[in-house]
Amino acid sequence: MGNSIPAEQVFAELAKDPATRAEFERHAIADAVSVWLVGYRAAHDLSQRQLAARVGMRQSAIARLEAGDIEPKMSTLLRLSRALGQRLELQVEHWDPPMVETVIVGTLAAKAA
Repeated sequence: MGNSIPAEQVFAELAKDPATRAEFERHAIADAVSVWLVGYRAAHDLSQRQLAARVGMRQSAIARLEAGDIEPKMSTLLRLSRALGQRLELQVEHWDPPMVETVIVGTLAAKAA
């Protein structure tokens, strides 16, 4: 493993190509939601079916969200956030111009805190 390259370095090299950079940005929100959902399920020891039941969705919809296959609608993000009682904060990095955008979807309880 002495020849391993940090992921940040790999992404920085790939991001030099405008087409690759645009593709990363196009998938950024779907990828961030995927990581969030998988992390929530793992932390709460839930199957996709159990998570789907908790939020009132089909297991196949959870699978698509976790795979990053679809960019979720804001209404879906709100539904997930409220049903799980979790604040969802997405940070999307752009390379041209370099900046980070933050989108916060929170529960009513999280907003009041």
